[in-house]
Amino acid sequence: MRVRVEWRISLALTGTVLKYLSIPLLVPLAVALIYREEIFTFSLTILFALIAGHALEKLSSETELRMREAMLFVAITWLAVAIVGAVPYLIAGVGTESSLAHPVNALFESMSGFTTTGATVMDEISYERHSHAILLWRQLTQWLGGMGIIVLMVAILPELAMNGAQLVQSEAPGPQLQKLTPRIAETARILWFVYIGFTLLYVIILSTLHFTGYAPEMTAFNAIAHAFTTLPTGGFSPEANSIAAFSPAVQWVAIPFMIIAGTNFALFWYILRGEGNLLFRNPEFRTYITAIGTFSALLAGMLYFGAAPSLSELGGTTAGAMENSLRQSAFQITSLLTSTGYATSDFVAWDGSGKLVLLFAMFVGGSAGSTGGGIKVVRWLVSLKFLRREIFAAVHPDAIRPIRLGGTVVDEEVVRSILGFTFMYLFVFVFATLVIALDASRIGYSLTPLEAFSASLATIGNIGPGFGSIGPFGSYLAFPDSSKIVMIFLMWIGRLELFPVLVLLTRSYWRS
Repeated sequence: MRVRVEWRISLALTGTVLKYLSIPLLVPLAVALIYREEIFTFSLTILFALIAGHALEKLSSETELRMREAMLFVAITWLAVAIVGAVPYLIAGVGTESSLAHPVNALFESMSGFTTTGATVMDEISYERHSHAILLWRQLTQWLGGMGIIVLMVAILPELAMNGAQLVQSEAPGPQLQKLTPRIAETARILWFVYIGFTLLYVIILSTLHFTGYAPEMTAFNAIAHAFTTLPTGGFSPEANSIAAFSPAVQWVAIPFMIIAGTNFALFWYILRGEGNLLFRNPEFRTYITAIGTFSALLAGMLYFGAAPSLSELGGTTAGAMENSLRQSAFQITSLLTSTGYATSDFVAWDGSGKLVLLFAMFVGGSAGSTGGGIKVVRWLVSLKFLRREIFAAVHPDAIRPIRLGGTVVDEEVVRSILGFTFMYLFVFVFATLVIALDASRIGYSLTPLEAFSASLATIGNIGPGFGSIGPFGSYLAFPDSSKIVMIFLMWIGRLELFPVLVLLTRSYWRS
């Protein structure tokens, strides 16, 4: 049987995306000029992106995609963008002892950036070790990946807008695409408009805190850098101590913006149109806010009564300190539940009960249509309603009881796809945990079951930090290259919600 996928069209359009990637690469190039750093790194990367993109475009002049070609285009584009994004790390690392000079490490850092995972293999994060340009590129990759590279391209490129619905559906986080306008390209522009608006607002607030004396460490560079990684729920920071490097005022301000980032952005468009009542009528949003509030209150109580006795260095003691207990709990829960990955304290030092609460939060994920990772709140809602219906059916086998969300009946095909995704997600996560643990054992690398478990969960869920050596102030550098490749794959499929990548590994996709 012949190959049934017109892969040349997909690769040609990937080339178009790579050519346009040269535009955001001008930002770190400008930063290098401002700080009088070498410009060769990003000049050469821009040239590489243009040449590679032009070469791929030569493969086909067609632009119309069927579903198969669309899935291939989305999957390959994210991999190709991560490869190009790794080039600055490799060039900057030549002749240095930087961990990013290694190709696998550079690709890990780049994939972690574009997928907004926030896991790092940097051995040291500092302005002395890395240029401002490299550190800002690291932040910018997360901002580009947050709302979605394909969504951005659909918004600005006519040749992709004609295939927009299936492209955005393949990339967008969540079980369904919510069209805000009849034209998908216009919807994509609206989502990016809201995303950019919140980013600018966050920069303004952080800068205001700096100028009013509430955040002396929050320079203009830091304000922009952290806005680039808060709204995409990314978690990268140019500061080694993440948000713990800043004042409590900055930490309190970051919490609502992380909540915003984990909310379906379509809801904010309705607010701008004067339909704000839709926000609190949305069952997923209500459950999302309830989960954050419940987990935060539970953890705050634990911290207040001594669950984190080792916080004296980072974050101060929480035992008996109500404000600090509330701030630390609300920040860590919001950060991990939304898959942002920022930290204000080293929760590796917390006792087992505190870690268990964080672990549950990591499984929840943000809302569909947000920049958050994980399984997503709406999938948990539908899955729980499905289980309740099955229990009811066991007692009333003849009853017909549809699943409803906010008064709307959920189509049975959607229910089936949600259950299928959830099962596949958990299966891949558990299987990857075993692979990572066995790989560590193969080379004699000491890895606890909790560390292997959290490494798999943190990468497929695009969360970033885990437990043990990969805690909020640790890194993934010590893992063998083979495990890092597995985790690169997990970040890739986790950001694209598994199926657009996994389907490429089946024979039926290519030949049936």
